[in-house]
Amino acid sequence: MTPLLVCTRKGLFVLHLQTAGRWEITAHHFAGEPVTQTLVDPRTGAWYAALRLGHFGVKLHRSDDQGKTWRELPVPAFPTKPTEGPWADDPTPWTVELLWALVAGSADQPGRLWAGCMPAGVFRSDDAGESWQLCESFWLDEKRKQWMGGGNDYPGAHTLIVDPTDANHVTAAISCGGLWTTHDAGSTWQSVGKGMVATYLPPELAGEPNIQDPHRISLCTAQPNVMWMQLHFGMYRSTDQGLNWTKLPAAPEAGDFGFPVLADPLNPLRAWYVPAQADSHRYAPGARMCVLRTDDGGQTWQVMREGLPQQHAYDLVYRHGLALAPDGRSLAMASTTGNLWMSDNAGESWQLTTAHLPPVAAVAFA
Repeated sequence: MTPLLVCTRKGLFVLHLQTAGRWEITAHHFAGEPVTQTLVDPRTGAWYAALRLGHFGVKLHRSDDQGKTWRELPVPAFPTKPTEGPWADDPTPWTVELLWALVAGSADQPGRLWAGCMPAGVFRSDDAGESWQLCESFWLDEKRKQWMGGGNDYPGAHTLIVDPTDANHVTAAISCGGLWTTHDAGSTWQSVGKGMVATYLPPELAGEPNIQDPHRISLCTAQPNVMWMQLHFGMYRSTDQGLNWTKLPAAPEAGDFGFPVLADPLNPLRAWYVPAQADSHRYAPGARMCVLRTDDGGQTWQVMREGLPQQHAYDLVYRHGLALAPDGRSLAMASTTGNLWMSDNAGESWQLTTAHLPPVAAVAFA
């Protein structure tokens, strides 16, 4: 089994599966420092770690030897905010405050990386993170002036998906700015996504794609037209790669609010998500942890609780807090209260690995 990387408020933890069948912490990098995102490049095996150091800013590191050594890289950066013209009065700061998304390009683009940040900008690197280029047409689109912060002060680009059949096609999810897509490697972008409904907005604005709050999107690699989305108050599915969306029935005992959603890479009818009690509570529904899985395209949901706490569970799983291993059955899930669970049977039962981690921002199998 490949190692598991866990991004926490106090560093990056590495876990390996031991012969006894237990996952154990084998390394701790950037101890005491908030790690917001990680990427294991499937083309080179390189590990990337993004840090948010407050007064000292955002940092990015790469390891080419599975964490034995790390080298600091340049971080994506916005240009200086103009003092005149249409963007002079932009209330959004032109400073990267958080690296929220890191994804690799295709196999025939060995150095290409994509980064999403808060405030909501998208950057591209073609030299494995040695330099970054801002997607200016995205950042300078007039529609950005309508975006809002969700749970943060400013909108953020938290999810980037590269089309496995077309490396120049990338989809970005913005909270709160809806879904955007490029077909020319970031030179131009378009707002997409019909069918989403923001029930917390006035009726005349509820269906406007540009101001939606997608919490997370995930794509089926084998059939990339199929995408899943956890929208603020609703699970949605698309069969045309995000152009149109259909709201799915909610699980009665769990609701349809949450943050992470995960598509099965091989089965377009299967996906998982972790619900939360909306909106002010933001912890497990009824303080009882569960994971939901559908095997029929979202028409029904199986509520899986075995091995998860069923009383006084005030855990919240963030957008990147659920991950699927390459075997297609092993799952990792970690929460804001420092709990990490593993499943080896597609989520039907769970085992607590540790309850003593710092708050977890993201998990990823290497």
